Amino acid sequence: MRTRALIVAVLLLLAGCTAGGGDDDGPVTLRFQSLAWQEESVQANKELVKEWNATHSDVKVEYIQGSWSSVHDQLLTSFEGGEAPDIIHDASDDLADFAYGGHLADLTDLLPARLTSDIPPRSWETTTFGDGVYGVPFLQEPRVLVANATWLKRSGVRIPTSEHPWSWAEFRQITEQLSGDGKYGVAWPLKEPVSATLNLSLSAGGQLFHRGADGRVTVRFEAGDEVVPRTVHDQVDTDHSASPTTLGSGGSDTLPGFFGGRYAMVPLGFSYRQQIVQQAPEGFDWQVLPAPAGADGLAQGVSPQTLSVAEDSPHKKEAAAFIDFLLRPKNMVRLALGDWMLPTGTQALADPALHTTKDDWATGTALAEHLRPAPAQSVRGYAEWKDKVATPAFQEYYSGAIGLGELRERLERDGNLVLARYQR
Repeated sequence: MRTRALIVAVLLLLAGCTAGGGDDDGPVTLRFQSLAWQEESVQANKELVKEWNATHSDVKVEYIQGSWSSVHDQLLTSFEGGEAPDIIHDASDDLADFAYGGHLADLTDLLPARLTSDIPPRSWETTTFGDGVYGVPFLQEPRVLVANATWLKRSGVRIPTSEHPWSWAEFRQITEQLSGDGKYGVAWPLKEPVSATLNLSLSAGGQLFHRGADGRVTVRFEAGDEVVPRTVHDQVDTDHSASPTTLGSGGSDTLPGFFGGRYAMVPLGFSYRQQIVQQAPEGFDWQVLPAPAGADGLAQGVSPQTLSVAEDSPHKKEAAAFIDFLLRPKNMVRLALGDWMLPTGTQALADPALHTTKDDWATGTALAEHLRPAPAQSVRGYAEWKDKVATPAFQEYYSGAIGLGELRERLERDGNLVLARYQR
């Protein structure tokens, strides 16, 4: 009896060891953590998971809901604890430390040629660290100007297009022309000022981060980097054409004032159109305009949403196959429509659904060719530099507490001290 009991115990132990991950007799189970949050986006993701599971009896996908607000710390904890999901939804500017830390799988030899050739090289640059590719960039969001169309028509100002955008100087002049009587030409929601400033500065030739021949990165605040910060500063502090009270606000916080006729324009991410469609009062006429152009035209930095595979996943090939399914052109269009963003894939981007005048999809799609990797994309230590140095420095400059010289000194002097610690 003792022998029989021992055999039963061993069999139960073996069964426990193989449960959940799949074995020779059962399907592999992949955990997919999605950060989709808008109702349409969550629905699109869940539908695609359901479609995969209906056609793949040997590999099942479990949908896990994550959150943008906590994803970095949550992933860090799960990596350290060996409990990371197999397939990880994130943003490209959050990948560097995870990639260099060995937590993400190199996808170079795991992805099919169909997928790698469909996404442009400039998008792949956002997920390439060293010699490896650690994520698939699939959705991207340009910054645009959302304008009160009635206000602009009555003012008689020139309406910009992607072929003939405003320059930064013209934008400043027009916002001043639109201001007065307690109303403002623009409201800048700059609660998080760094990424907005750096990404828009690409249009003026700003780079800020410069990588030397030895691979080391230094901060240099040069002429091209000044254009956007000076425009915002002068609109707020000199022309009084930008509301000073929105500088500490998020994008959603500016919408009531926008709908109420307090601001003629608000610079926002392209996906904010969904909130505007849902919240705008009946009869409110709005339109999307391209962000101003500089010496480098409409160039703009983006950090695309990405899909990665955990290095510890025992089913990397299966995870990559699911990513390939999720990002087939028609599926990528579904994800883009659900998130109100642009797909990175060239076939998906050509879909007629993304070129309609309704909700100004065509205006945003016209900007896709001008999108570039965000300046800080591969800079180790960027998160600390942003939180400890750049955010307070830009906030103080925009509010008028410090001048341009002090802004430059803090970004360069204090910033390079931070980055140096990550490059020893």
